[in-house]
Amino acid sequence: MTLPEWTKPGVWGAVIGGIGTMILGFSYMGWTTAGTTDRIASERASTAVVTAMVPYCVAKAQQDADPAKLAKFKTETSSYSRSDIVRSAGWATLSGMSAPDYALAQACSEKMATPAS
Repeated sequence: MTLPEWTKPGVWGAVIGGIGTMILGFSYMGWTTAGTTDRIASERASTAVVTAMVPYCVAKAQQDADPAKLAKFKTETSSYSRSDIVRSAGWATLSGMSAPDYALAQACSEKMATPAS
């Protein structure tokens, strides 16, 4: 069986066109792989949980039985030290967790450090 002479250039054109389409799709058209989509969804879910739990953390700090912890927090100027105080005081530890959540401690200390409007 003989193939027409345009077969070889046609197949190469299809292969090069497919590769070009994939490059354009992933680079400029927003295509993603399943792994990238899972990572993005996980990051968004974590951010949403932290955002939802910040008021709980702030309320927990304001209701703490030891007012010295809150006073120490208010006198601290470093954002790292403030978040460390939130973690060590247990304000960023949710029920059922054995350790404080770092992202929640950061967000909670930022919220508590800004003046109420």
